[in-house]
Parts: sequence; C-alpha cells; structure tokens
Amino acid sequence: MTDDRSRLLIGRRAFTLGLAGSAFLAGAGLFAPPVFAQQAAQPFPKWVETFRARARARGVSDATYNKVFGGLKPDTSVYAQDRNQEEFTEQSWQYLNRRVSDWRIATGKQKAKQYSGLFDRIEQAFGVDRRVMLGYWGMESAYGEVLDNPKHMKPIFNSLAALAWGDARRRKYWEAELLNALVIVERGWGTPQEMTGSWAGAMGHTQWMPEVWLNMGVDFDGDGRISPFGKPDDALAGTANYLVKRGKYRRGEPWGFEAKLPGNFNSDLADNKTRRPLSQWGELGLTTIEGQSLSAYDEPARLWLPGGPGGPALLLLHNFFAVRSYNPSSNYALAVVHLGDRVMGEGPFVASWPGGERALTLAEIQEIQQRLTAAGFNTGGSDGRVGADTMRAVRAFQQKAGITPADGYASLTVLNALRQGR
Repeated sequence: MTDDRSRLLIGRRAFTLGLAGSAFLAGAGLFAPPVFAQQAAQPFPKWVETFRARARARGVSDATYNKVFGGLKPDTSVYAQDRNQEEFTEQSWQYLNRRVSDWRIATGKQKAKQYSGLFDRIEQAFGVDRRVMLGYWGMESAYGEVLDNPKHMKPIFNSLAALAWGDARRRKYWEAELLNALVIVERGWGTPQEMTGSWAGAMGHTQWMPEVWLNMGVDFDGDGRISPFGKPDDALAGTANYLVKRGKYRRGEPWGFEAKLPGNFNSDLADNKTRRPLSQWGELGLTTIEGQSLSAYDEPARLWLPGGPGGPALLLLHNFFAVRSYNPSSNYALAVVHLGDRVMGEGPFVASWPGGERALTLAEIQEIQQRLTAAGFNTGGSDGRVGADTMRAVRAFQQKAGITPADGYASLTVLNALRQGR
C-alpha cells in the first residue's frame, strides 16, 4: 500500500502533506464592539424579576439567581466605555510588533518550559500544536498576567446584566450569555465573585465567553469542575477543544508559511480569498522562503500580503483559518501563530515590511515608558508591555512633539524624540 505523502520543510520543521493528486479535504469567537442604543423597557429591579422566569427555564434555581442578583447594580459604564473607546489604527507590522513583543516571546518560552507536560497532554488529546496554544495564551491574557488586574477585568454579571437590560440592538445575545453565566454558577463551576472579565464578559486565561465555557470547556485537571481561571489546564484544553470542534483544526498540519515570490509576480493574485493548490502557486513561481519547490503538493492555500507588495508573502493553509475561528481577524490569527512560532524558536519573517521598522526591544519599550512617565504622561507602569495606557501616553506625546501620524505607536521615532527631550 503506497502512502502519497511527503515532507515539506518550513523553517526548522518538517510537516507531512499530501502529494499532488492525493485527496485532501478542504475545509464564537470575539465580536466587534456594538454601537449601544441604551433603551431599557423597564426599571432594572423589575427587569430582574421578569428575567427570573427565563433563568428558571434554563434550570437555574431561585437560590442561585438570588445569590447572583442580590444587591447587584448594573455596570452602565459599559455603554460609555463602548461609545468612547479610542481608535488606534495599526498597520499589520505595527499590530505584530506590539503583540509579538520581546516580553511575550521571553515569557512564552518560560511558560512553554514550565507547562511542557500540560502541552504534551493537550497535543495528545486534541492534536493542537503547543505553539498555537502559547500564542492564544499570550495574546488573550499575557499568560494570565492581567487576570487579577481590576483595570482590565471587572465582575461580568454587572456588565452582562447591564447589556441584557439596556442594549436594545443586541439584547438577545446578551440575554443568552447572561443565562449561560447563570448556568455556570448553578453547576458550581464558578462564583459571581470570581467570574471577572472584559466589559463584554470574556473570562480567564484564554478569554472565554460564557457560552464557550459552558459548551467547549474541559475538566482537564480532573478537579470536578471546569474553570478558565486558576491553573491554565482547563482554559488551554477547552480552547484546543474549541479549535478542533468549531475551527476544524487538523492534527499535525502547519498554519501556513512565508513564501518567496518571483520578480514578475502579479500581486493582484494575493487577495487572501482565492484558494489554489500549492502546486499551482508553484507553477506561478512561488517557493518556500528557503527556496523549496511546491510542485509536489496540492493542499489548497490562500496567498496574503499583509503589508502589501514587497513585504512578507504568506501562504495560508487550513489551520490558519481554524485559528482565525477564535476571532474573525486575519491580523489577530497571524499574531497568534507568529507569536507561537517565535516562542518555539522560529525567527521573524524574512521579508521586511514596506514602510515598517523593527520591533523595539523590551529595554527600549521600558525606556519609552519611563521617559514618558518622567515627562508627566501616564503609561500605567514600565513593564515593557504596550497596552492602552501606554498607547494613549504615546499619542499625547506625539501630538505635543508634532510627530505625525499621532497613532499611539511606540516607535523608534518616539524613543529618539524622548531622548532628545522634545
């Protein structure tokens, strides 16, 4: 019996892929923030009593309902938080530089070593490569670092109750998630006090919405309950379960790879929509970045130039879109897989980004934060992680110093201006 499979070398790794002519099957994440139209049909206390019947129908006892809603005040700041949230427009290279940072890479290496046994078990049980799980963990919660930070995490019942009560446009969605959260408490998997998360209700190491916790969660540490908090076992295993069941992730396959384009390539073909077998991309002159021919492989792939012509050229395979199922953003998915690759020892993309610049080192980001703080701008600390506080401080400094665009990006230009005392 012949096995029509071959090995494609990508970076330091070799993957088994189907040869041309073999059969290969082609194959809710996070939501964009809504525009709120605060419109409550009745006062909050009356709404709470009316909503009780919905909870009973889902099997939530009055005792649990009273425990959750007793003394609860709706966090109506979620309306203003959404309406007034600042926009930071980032190009793909900026998005990656800020997220695939020295801090995340170094911390990810520590976590990969510390939890190597857990990742062994996840790979065996679900087939999801540890580099993908490390990418999610680093992206979603900075490996759990933000979970105890009240600036980032707030009681989710106060938020979800406000949204279910007052967001007329997406009330059904918020009501469903509030009910899911109540069922979680009813099952004894979480308490109202420990269930903290984003303004929209995403919780834990990999930022589960209640529906994901309830339906995709896995008791991977065997303690009798499922929790995205505490030890990362359940959170990472549940996310792997999500990828397999909802993203249709395929064991042992790469997300894709950086390709080399021929000099006369028509960049209009790189639309990140059209799937062609790798062999057809090879006929158009593409190879791996190392120069390996693609003529023997027929897996369908999309070609994406995230920075435009002249930058990295990426051939995206099935598992890239499995990763993207967690959050419908190609930049997000690219950051996840690239962060995971860097944590596991791969280098940056070979092609440079048009108009881009290298990522700042951890020490350089910390220097920017320290100099901004000394100049009276609030960065929220100098830990080398660029969050919203640092971006606001950078933008305010850019505006004061006349640096354009004032986009909040902590760049070499910003660092040099600070050093010059501008």
